[in-house]
Amino acid sequence: MPEALLRLDRVSRNFGGLQAVTDCSFDVFEGRITGLIGPNGAGKTTVTNLIAGEMRPSGGRILLHGRDITGWSAHAVARAGIARTFQLARELGGLTVMENLLLAPYPQKGESLWLAILQPPAVRAQEEELKDRARTLLERLQLAHLRNEPAQNLSGGQKKLLEIARAMMTRPRLLLMDEPTAGVNPALIDQLVTYIRVLRDELGVSLLIIEHNLDVVEALCEDVIVMAAGSVLARGTMAQLRQNPAVVDAYLGGGGSEYAAL
Repeated sequence: MPEALLRLDRVSRNFGGLQAVTDCSFDVFEGRITGLIGPNGAGKTTVTNLIAGEMRPSGGRILLHGRDITGWSAHAVARAGIARTFQLARELGGLTVMENLLLAPYPQKGESLWLAILQPPAVRAQEEELKDRARTLLERLQLAHLRNEPAQNLSGGQKKLLEIARAMMTRPRLLLMDEPTAGVNPALIDQLVTYIRVLRDELGVSLLIIEHNLDVVEALCEDVIVMAAGSVLARGTMAQLRQNPAVVDAYLGGGGSEYAAL
């Protein structure tokens, strides 16, 4: 097996007496689109928050290319190369689409008063490079015609694409995506699947995707991790997981509504 890009080693998280994640261990490998599925309450979003630095684990370790990033703050994790998108888009509504993208990269020379005064050519050069990068991403995601539109005016699907583009402005090695197709018009879901493949195949980003639409998981993910009750239950392809009695029981135990898609 190739070296793991991301490794969770017996990660746990409790909230008072509630154990949300218990001894959770799995690897995410470079160059792959890895799915993370499970019934409601399985701990998927909590695990994503732990990886992204929005919560501190109660136990265990999180490693990025062998480097221990356990307990790092969200901004430190982002600078180390992990970006994320959210189930509910978090655009800066009063700013334009282009402005949303240009705020994301760090560091920016123009944020330093001294560099702005002493090295204006370098500041301008970086600004132009960032604008070029933003234009390229907007073209790839078919948002270029909306670059001057206030982000609050975008449709739900367009806001999801904007979040992807904004995350990509940070040049991540790993992108965490929480329910990328939730609330998206069915007509746009196939486009989203295509765009996500582009992130991996053309832009070289590895992805860990939480998704309840198992047709999307099967279309995108060669490798799928199943969580239940805060721990990893199984791992494999969707074809393998459908034949796994423990996975079937976990979905039925969650109320059965998700099992039909499995």
